[in-house]
Formats: sequence, C-alpha cells, structure tokens
Amino acid sequence: MEPKIKIQDYSYILPDERIAKYPLEKRDASKLLIYKSNGIAEDLFSALPSFLPENSLMVFNNTKVVPARLLFRKETGAVIEIFCLEPVEPNDYALSFASTGSCCWNVVIGNARKWKSGDINFICGEQDKEALALNLRAELLHKGDNNGSVVRFKWDGALSFSEVLDICGRIPIPPYLNRDTEALDYERYQTLYAQIKGSVAAPTAGLHFTDAVLDGLSSMGIVCEHVCLHVGAGTFVPVKSEYIADHKMHTEPFEVTKSFLLKLKGLKDGQKVVSVGTTSTRTLESLYFLGVQCIENGEPEAVRQWEPYEKEYNYTLKESVGALLDYMERKGLDKLVARTGIIIVPSYKFRVVDVLVTNFHQPQSTLLLLISAFIGENWKNVYKYAMDNGFRFLSYGDSSLLFRGE
Repeated sequence: MEPKIKIQDYSYILPDERIAKYPLEKRDASKLLIYKSNGIAEDLFSALPSFLPENSLMVFNNTKVVPARLLFRKETGAVIEIFCLEPVEPNDYALSFASTGSCCWNVVIGNARKWKSGDINFICGEQDKEALALNLRAELLHKGDNNGSVVRFKWDGALSFSEVLDICGRIPIPPYLNRDTEALDYERYQTLYAQIKGSVAAPTAGLHFTDAVLDGLSSMGIVCEHVCLHVGAGTFVPVKSEYIADHKMHTEPFEVTKSFLLKLKGLKDGQKVVSVGTTSTRTLESLYFLGVQCIENGEPEAVRQWEPYEKEYNYTLKESVGALLDYMERKGLDKLVARTGIIIVPSYKFRVVDVLVTNFHQPQSTLLLLISAFIGENWKNVYKYAMDNGFRFLSYGDSSLLFRGE
C-alpha cells in the first residue's frame, strides 16, 4: 500500500549561500558527519575508513557522466539546447556511443517553442576545427512534453557518438548551481572510479573519494565492489504533489555482474553492506525485488515504483539473490541488465544496505525521503547539526556517514 506521506513534512530552510557552488581543492578535505546509534560526530572525509566496520562490503556506482548538453542554432539565430537523456536507436548505451554517422536519443529541449521541425546546426567557433569538421546536426523526430522528445543526431566522418560528445558536449552540472559549466567540472563532477558512460548527473557521494581513501579501505579489509546505475535527469525533478503517492518516479537502467551477486549471496552473518550514494542504494535494494520476481514469476522485470509496499515479502536476501543467480545460470548471463523505478520512503524495509555514505540533499526531495527511511525522524537532527556547524550542501558539498536505524 502506498504510504500517505506529505512532502511538506520533509523540508528545511536551505539558504543559497549554503549550497556548494564549487568543489573544494582536495576531494577528501570535505567534512564528514557521522551518525550512529542516535549520536552525531564529525571529522574529515579522509578519515572515513576508520569509522567503517571491518570486513564490510562497500558498493560504488561506477557510472560515468557524459557531456550530455549540446548547443545548436537555427537559421533564425535562436539557440536551442539539447540535453541527452537515454538512447533510442540503438537503445543500448554502449551501441549508441559506438554509433558512427547518426543515432537517436530521448532528450530535453531548451527553448523548444522555437524549434518545430527541420535540422539545426551545432554552435562552434571558427577556431574549433574538430567540431567544424564534424558538421553536427540535429533533426527533430518527435516533440513531446518534458522528457518525451526524440532527436536524431547526424555528423560527418568516422568518429563515434561518444567522441562527438567529448568534442561538442558540456558536462551537465546541476541546475541549482546557477552557473555555466567550467573547465574544472570536467574532472571534478566525475568520480575517480567512473568507468561506464551513461549518466547525465554524477553519483555525487563518490566525488569525495581519493586514492588515499581507497587505499585506507583496503587496509581495513573492506571489500570494494561496483554496480552501475546510469543517473537520469529525473534526479533533479522536484516533488510537486502534496502527497508523495502522487509523484511519478523516474526509471533508470542499471547492471550488475554475476561475480558481484555471488559476493552478495555469500555475505557472512554480521558482515555489513556499505552503500556509496543513493544511486547504489536504489540498485542494491532493487536487486532484492528482482530476485523475488524470479522466485514468484520465473524471471525479472523492471522494479515498479511502489512494488516494495504492495505486500509483505518474507524471502531472505540469500533466497532472493540465489534466485537471480539461478536465472542468470539458466540464461547463460555473466551480467544482469535491468531497470528500476523504486522509490524509498519512510516505512520502507531495507533488505541489503546497512550503512550509507551520502551528501546532503534538497528539501522536499525523494532523496531526503530516502534518508528519512534509512535513519528515521533523526534526519532532522542530522540536518540541523550540519546547518549549525558549517557543512556545505548538495552535489559539491560535504558528506555524511549514516548507520541505519532499527
């Protein structure tokens, strides 16, 4: 049953000056708030390994942000911004990025009322010889509301679409930063371990990690593993409805390997799962319900938004993951590719994640609801402490380490 939750109950005052507009010079110099057993402490992020349970399984999202913003100009002079969301033809990320000559994407169009049909040309200066040689154009195939438009990109030469974006695209930093993309964002709005291209927003909890912190995790006997969820533009969509039950959650694609699932199934009693970020958390918790689908229906489907709340599920994590592995064995799969629209709100029962590393989120957002589901009403004390003690908020802001409330 969908919880009756008023979004206005999950708000706090966030002055604009508390939003971190730029990252700190050193990634791991950010502040770290530690919430455990109803107590709050703080340190620097560089000290993170010392606060984690030994021999934990720590899970990172290794998606890579793509330069998904492209600027075009009509013959009339009107500037049209195209924000790439996900591939349509080919509909596989890897195949689309490897495409040469043309490909189609689902997009958001800025200044859409000025573009009704026809081709438009990419804006580039006369000195930008690489971009000029590409002769990049965009053709409007379907104009829809919000995220429903489809565009065909066309370009000359043998370069892949991935290379085209690297030459022509801009990193899509969050709109609440209220500034243009700058040179530093190409490095800093990306985790050190980013590998698989596909996100239009960074999994920002991972932006604090450095090689030194990763080495510290290893010295603590912490096993580091990766999943991949491509973060969509829906992560920035505000909740506009009075009740969260009326909010439509975006769906996002993710993938996990068979070897990772074997580690998850093989967790020992007392061994903790530490999730880096809300995107890793949504992926991990979705795996449980994919396994339930395998148990009850024989194969997994996309995880629906309210699926966790529809009835009581009594399967153990080992049973659920075991069913997923059996399915992959039958199909001869080494990698599971799926989609999730899961929303995690108060009353949600966590099946996988014990500890969460995450930044500080916007008021009245689905991410703040996830935090409340994880630590309960104490989220208010955590955020008040952060506000009273000089923590920086949102994507380029400081970090927190939260131990799940029982």
